[in-house]
Amino acid sequence: MIVGRTNQKSYTLSEITELYGGDLVGDSKTRICGVASIKSAKAGDIVFLADRRWRFDVELTKASAVILDKNISLPNETPVILTSDPYLYFAKVSTLFNLPQQTQPNVSDKAFISSSAKIASTVSIGPGVVIGARAIIEDYVSVQAGSYIGIGVKVGNSTTIFPNATIYDGCVIGKNSVIHSGVVIGADGFGFARDSEKKWVKIPQIGVVVIGDNCEIGANSTIDRGALDDTVIESGVKLDNQIQVGHNCRIGENTAIAGRVAVAGSVVIGSRCQIGGGTLISGHLEIGDDIVVSGGTFVAKSLKNPGRYTGVFPTDDHVHWKKNASVIRHLRKMMDKIKVLEKKIGLS
Repeated sequence: MIVGRTNQKSYTLSEITELYGGDLVGDSKTRICGVASIKSAKAGDIVFLADRRWRFDVELTKASAVILDKNISLPNETPVILTSDPYLYFAKVSTLFNLPQQTQPNVSDKAFISSSAKIASTVSIGPGVVIGARAIIEDYVSVQAGSYIGIGVKVGNSTTIFPNATIYDGCVIGKNSVIHSGVVIGADGFGFARDSEKKWVKIPQIGVVVIGDNCEIGANSTIDRGALDDTVIESGVKLDNQIQVGHNCRIGENTAIAGRVAVAGSVVIGSRCQIGGGTLISGHLEIGDDIVVSGGTFVAKSLKNPGRYTGVFPTDDHVHWKKNASVIRHLRKMMDKIKVLEKKIGLS
């Protein structure tokens, strides 16, 4: 359970490389007490450099060591750990110095828990929490202040639910997952039919939301329950803040989605995808495995083949932007005229 991060222990560079590998160049006895950014680092810190653009900054850093891409060299004598993926290596080292603390088992006397709920003896439940009938809360779960756990919800081992999250009836949260504040899981999907008088008739949303193991759902994100089938977030998925996932969607294992993405209903996103911030995805589409979508892209058709997809109109000053937009708007007419001209001069 994540309630704070502290770790006063220090490690030598040789101990770090024994844990995570990498090629050590310099004094192996250099002692590291923590991680930091290049500009804020002080003696005892370790930093990372994966991009040559920041090489000058890292040459001036006060850090005691640098995690460095194998293809980059430093002219000074600062000890370095050479690796093929400095960012990943830094993430592992950062975890070493910022181990999550586990809360002590405790149930607040200001929580309301249904008598039919099954609560493991190792859980922590904060004040103002409501846990509905037949809910199952497994070992080492932390449900923090003001959260609502609906009827029949199941929360797996070692999952943390931060304050003021809402999990509607029947939903399932896997093991070792993190649900941040303000998240709403299992609200009704946007399902309505229009009658002869052009009034909207609500379609009952009878599915649930199923979230796998080792997932993280960012603050104020919303995941709608399915209309008939379930909305499924598979294991290892990471969702940033303020994401909307519509009803009946499925997001594959180890996919990461950045903030303010809106996914309309019945979209299937494959495994290991990366969706950039602000992307809009129309309903009933399929995005295959190993696909990267650039931030701000509007996805209006299915993407089947692995690769990177971008649909962002480049930023320009307003006058030039209007001229370029006008050209794009008339491309179809221009193509038709070109085809006519090609026929006249015998090119087609």
